[in-house]
Amino acid sequence: MNGLKRLLRRPFFIRLLHWEYWSFGAVYIWIYPVWVYLAFRSRSFFFFSASNPSIQNGGFLCESKKDIHKIMATHLYPATIHFDAGTKSEEVIKKLSDSGFSYPLIGKPDTGGRGKGVKLLENDTECTAYVNSTEVDFHIQEYIPYKNEAGIFYYRLPGEYYGHVTGIVRKEFLSVTGDGSSTVSQLLKKDTRSLLQMESLHNIYGDYLNTVLPAGKEKLLVPYGNHARGAKFLADSHLADEQLVSVVNDICKHIEEFYFGRLDIKYDNWEEFKRGKKFSVIEVNGAGAEPTHIYDPRHSIFFAWKEIVRHWFILNKISRMNNKRGVKYLTIQEGLKMIRDDKAHSRKLNSIPE
Repeated sequence: MNGLKRLLRRPFFIRLLHWEYWSFGAVYIWIYPVWVYLAFRSRSFFFFSASNPSIQNGGFLCESKKDIHKIMATHLYPATIHFDAGTKSEEVIKKLSDSGFSYPLIGKPDTGGRGKGVKLLENDTECTAYVNSTEVDFHIQEYIPYKNEAGIFYYRLPGEYYGHVTGIVRKEFLSVTGDGSSTVSQLLKKDTRSLLQMESLHNIYGDYLNTVLPAGKEKLLVPYGNHARGAKFLADSHLADEQLVSVVNDICKHIEEFYFGRLDIKYDNWEEFKRGKKFSVIEVNGAGAEPTHIYDPRHSIFFAWKEIVRHWFILNKISRMNNKRGVKYLTIQEGLKMIRDDKAHSRKLNSIPE
């Protein structure tokens, strides 16, 4: 029995037996016929591009955070400075200093992908290393110290004033709590979720993983609410009451022609956030956004498929409504170019060290 338990704690079997760790293709291939049906209804495989007219490709792939910030009210997102690929690190450091930025800061690619290339920067040395290793346009953003993060899925039909919240996910960052005798590495190996992050954490922390934490001391290891970086996603969709929806609707009305997608929001306290206080929108995800509440470990793959398909139908309806009022779909050539550009960009993101 002990041998079986050890076997099941190997990364291969953890991923195999828990669908939340499956690859994108393994999850979605079974429901692609639904996408084909929706494409037939709208007479375009790339119908999604009309969903959010003010965002490139509707926010499905290759959208620029710099461009998204241009259509947002500035009070909604963290103070940010955008830089072109190839900008000298000395120029970046000077501009940050001249603009009054102070560490810690967050470095992000201008066009992201599942948390790739996102890094916490604690000082000039780390900032210099990040800039020198980045082959894509990027930005440096103030670090929001609020301890909580949520993903809120929202949609609004064109012509409607009020929108709808279809899902809320609460994110638990990857951390460990000391017991006075175990090393950080030993604590991590007790949990299957953190086991999958061991290689990445070793690259980041090195010998620190051999540190013994005092009993009760918590160490935050990955300060990003990204599933691929070890965050645990817990569905809190039942919290979408009238007050919460009103606040989210007000936020989204301050994003030009935003009809479908997910907001990733850091907040200090849920009740204060519901009053529109102490929060910051750290990501706006458009047509390519997943209803991330599906990744709650309590949910089955069948629940996930149902929710994905439900959101696809909403996306299709919004896209067709926008198309009827003059918003064009991507052509086949434009859509294929988008896919090629995304693959090339992903290769560059993979070269950025964690």
